[in-house]
Amino acid sequence: MTTPGPFFQFEADFVLGLRCIPMSVRRKLDDCGVKLKLEHWHRLAESERQWLVDQPCESDRERQAYREQLRTWTQRDWGEPAKDLPIDPQPAWLRSEIPEAVQTACHVLLVHLNPADWQALDPLQRFALIKLARPGHEHRNLYPALQEFGLADRSPESPPDV
Repeated sequence: MTTPGPFFQFEADFVLGLRCIPMSVRRKLDDCGVKLKLEHWHRLAESERQWLVDQPCESDRERQAYREQLRTWTQRDWGEPAKDLPIDPQPAWLRSEIPEAVQTACHVLLVHLNPADWQALDPLQRFALIKLARPGHEHRNLYPALQEFGLADRSPESPPDV
């Protein structure tokens, strides 16, 4: 079993063997417009999951290749390709303003996130916070992510109950 990167520390409990979709892959999925369900992910061979982690997905050509490969694999495994997602031409993780859901979730956790903090994060860190702060999400990994990114106290105490 491999433990490839890039991964965040808060993902460490499920990265070994790639049993869950890591944030780096989730961002690529959003960037190339593919909805990959966890059940799809589990059907993929570990080498295919590794490919999805390692494969670049920055240029239009790379995003298209990534998308086509995913659709080929899901067609093979499920008899139909993965569903399409709309691609946001200006995703929140590339904008300078803090999304409201992130602000709200941080407020509940008693973490003050200011614009300079947000702008100092790289796009993948911002993406992770956006995904972890979504309304209806359990937010279990949000505080550990804020700690990892240097935005919350690193003491071993638990965050306030959400």
